[in-house]
Amino acid sequence: MRSIPKLFGSAATVALLAGALGMLNPAAAGNDAAHAHPGAAGPVDISRSAMDLPAPPAKRAPQKVTVNLETVEVDGKLADGATYHYWTFKSVDEQTPKVPGPFVRVRVGDTVEVKLKNHADSAMNHNIDFHAVTGPGGGGVATVAEPGQTKGFTFKALNSGLYVYHCAVPLAAQHISNGMYGLILVEPEGGLPKVDREFYVMQGEIYTEQAFGSAGELTESYEKLMAEQPEYYVFNGAANALTGANALKAKVGETVRIYFGVGGPNKTSSFHVIGEIFDRLYQEGDLSSPPLKSVQTTMVPAGGAAAVEFKLEVPGNYMLVDHSLSRAARGLIGMLAVDGPANPEVYRAHQPPAQTAENVH
Repeated sequence: MRSIPKLFGSAATVALLAGALGMLNPAAAGNDAAHAHPGAAGPVDISRSAMDLPAPPAKRAPQKVTVNLETVEVDGKLADGATYHYWTFKSVDEQTPKVPGPFVRVRVGDTVEVKLKNHADSAMNHNIDFHAVTGPGGGGVATVAEPGQTKGFTFKALNSGLYVYHCAVPLAAQHISNGMYGLILVEPEGGLPKVDREFYVMQGEIYTEQAFGSAGELTESYEKLMAEQPEYYVFNGAANALTGANALKAKVGETVRIYFGVGGPNKTSSFHVIGEIFDRLYQEGDLSSPPLKSVQTTMVPAGGAAAVEFKLEVPGNYMLVDHSLSRAARGLIGMLAVDGPANPEVYRAHQPPAQTAENVH
């Protein structure tokens, strides 16, 4: 079997790439750190599951919704053998902080009350800027909280759409790169079309003093941040986090929707699912216009979002990537594992999969 081009990096990365096309069975990519509360010994499993989002609300008139969030600074697992000191958002009832922050779901016309508590153990001031807000700083001006403080504001959700939220305390890029971002969905009147499964995926960058692949406790690099030279690109907070046992899971015949956002803070994503076509694309998170159809790749800027939908016709492992593909070798790989019967009318290989390893996308 001919070797896969060196573009794709380490043997572990090659295995993940090959496994995504059904050539190998990739091993679970970590996420086995013991759960820990903020301040407890040992790193937390920092990556949020792509399935961790609230169900669509029932059809209803606008109402008051309260969003209770807490900012937390915590050591988390960045990669196998490597940890990082993350800053992130969590809901007040979550035991373990995750990246990205909780998926917030409201309806257009809702009155949203936001309460933000900065954890008492934090070393920094934090706040929250919702891109869905019409008002100074997206709420950031009203929520600058010192450690132990709680701040808040109320806004009316005037525009439907999928929006990023993030910490905006200077240096905002530093707070975002350390994990302080998430998505808020403002559903249109009547809600979105029903799908069988929904997923929550966000892309980010992590800037460490140590080179990619280093072991131990990694530290942030202000110089690399300002030069926009990340060591790690991540889906949901950690390298290769959405693979193996933590892959997205669905079945043949189902329709799926991925809510995809880019926390950044700096890089644009060319989001692509290898082996699938977006049947419907809500470009730039716009839910008020008809979606685009039959799209291969969508560009999502830092601080932007998009929703994509497609029907699963063929079983197998489908790889989530940024089509700036060098980033796959720095941790930016996700998997959608699809179970079900073969569909040779739609797709069939002419030879065993092991013979096609050289043809990695």
